[in-house]
Amino acid sequence: MTSTRLAALTLAVLLAVAASGGAHAFLDRAEPKVGSTLRAPPSEVRLWFTESLEAAFSSVQVLDASGRRVDKDDGRVETSNLALLRTSLVPLPPGTYKVVWRVVSIDSHVTAGDFAFHVTR
Repeated sequence: MTSTRLAALTLAVLLAVAASGGAHAFLDRAEPKVGSTLRAPPSEVRLWFTESLEAAFSSVQVLDASGRRVDKDDGRVETSNLALLRTSLVPLPPGTYKVVWRVVSIDSHVTAGDFAFHVTR
């Protein structure tokens, strides 16, 4: 193998490794749990991610079945744990609620998702 071919192959391998090495902040766990049914309404929603988040570009909303926001619009990334996003909730009546999140990890990758939980009495 010529040195030019070896250099080209080495560069291609390095670029492939670098491109695949980027991390994304995926949802690791949530409280309330994804798809859970609760007897008592929670006072907040907490979302833990697999990577640290950029606070200025990460958000969470909680919606009722009609699409109205039921969080207190105080979503924030915890300064003591940059992988934790949380928001407070108004008192929730029984029903189904949808948590919608969009986060940017510290390496600038965007991920988003949603899940539901149910409150009964």
